[in-house]
Amino acid sequence: MNLVDEYAELVGIRPACETIGVSRATFYRNRRQRRRAGRSERVDRPSPRALKPEERESVLAVLHSPRFVDTAPAEIYATLLDEGEYQCSVSTMYRILWEADEVRDRRNQARRPNYAKPELLATGPNQVWSWDITKLLGPRKWTYYYLYVILDIFSRHVVGWMIAERESATLGKRLISETVEKEGVSSEELTLHADRGSSMRSKLVAQLLGDLGVTKTHSRPYVSNDNPYSESQFKTMKYRPEFPSRFGSLEDATTFGRSFFRWYNTEHRHSSLGYMTPESVHRGTAEHLRSMRQQVLEAAANRHPERFVRGTPVPPRIPTEAWINTPCAKETTLST
Repeated sequence: MNLVDEYAELVGIRPACETIGVSRATFYRNRRQRRRAGRSERVDRPSPRALKPEERESVLAVLHSPRFVDTAPAEIYATLLDEGEYQCSVSTMYRILWEADEVRDRRNQARRPNYAKPELLATGPNQVWSWDITKLLGPRKWTYYYLYVILDIFSRHVVGWMIAERESATLGKRLISETVEKEGVSSEELTLHADRGSSMRSKLVAQLLGDLGVTKTHSRPYVSNDNPYSESQFKTMKYRPEFPSRFGSLEDATTFGRSFFRWYNTEHRHSSLGYMTPESVHRGTAEHLRSMRQQVLEAAANRHPERFVRGTPVPPRIPTEAWINTPCAKETTLST
């Protein structure tokens, strides 16, 4: 390529490459490679303005001296100037301390543990449940009711719920125990996921899950996306037209809960389930319903084929798995 370089200096890069029969991309690539090779062979020489090793040791000794060991470099710099002495600039003092690994916050800092991202997979009902607690406004200011909900992430079916006047690990334990018994979940088959609320991390709940053979997992602190199914279900409830701004009493809240969860489980066509109800997916009737939908569509297409220019439509597929944090980097949007 030296010939191309010499010729390019005379007539330009484009004519030189066209004359010799070399593409300009090849020319530029080889030029970059030669420049990188030249840089790797170059030996870095210290700047003539840099402090000599003995001068750096002198500065470090001043910084380590009993007089200045607890003083900021800027104050040391000013003090020495007032005494008619100049060692180096403030930035150079910091650079010397940094190289000696002595620049850090002097206060003890909290060391947060590195929480692992939960990655949970359900390929059928009663494999992974998600549970959470949300507040419902009571009749007066600063009064609340607490809604406990356990949700199957595969079918989106609410398998257990309860409304109480307080948040309590004892109540959470009772709800989990009753729900496991009602669903007939076998030991060692279920994972129960929750955020890091006090009730979720209580010893009572942990002991119960251990006795039942249920695996427990928790979200990372301050990461709502680690419990997306419960958060999505709460949003669906609170955006319903009949959801009141306040509940007049615990009985009112319980009455609303019965109506809402009956609708949610048995009537709500869930977009993430191919517009099947959570009840049909949880009880295993969704595929039969999908085949019936297909028959209806085929009959409509046979009656009026001219209206279906792209062929007979196909009902949405029913998902075969549900993830909390898929291992791949791809983000999925949970709709309700």
